[in-house]
Amino acid sequence: MKLRDLRPGQFGTVTSIGEKGPMRKRLMDMGVTPGTSIKVIKVAPLGDPIEVNIRGYELSLRKNEAQNILVEI
Repeated sequence: MKLRDLRPGQFGTVTSIGEKGPMRKRLMDMGVTPGTSIKVIKVAPLGDPIEVNIRGYELSLRKNEAQNILVEI
């Protein structure tokens, strides 16, 4: 399942980051790494961005970034 498919309040565990190159490095630098627990806090009214809680802080991700993050519920 992709991170963008989770609804507010749902938890997941990051299984992989599909993107290659600088986007993958940027996400990993922000703490989005395989095995990390992630919770969707809220989604903007138009669906972009998505606010998540990861490693104890809130992070806003665009839909296209969240689409590349695979999670397991």
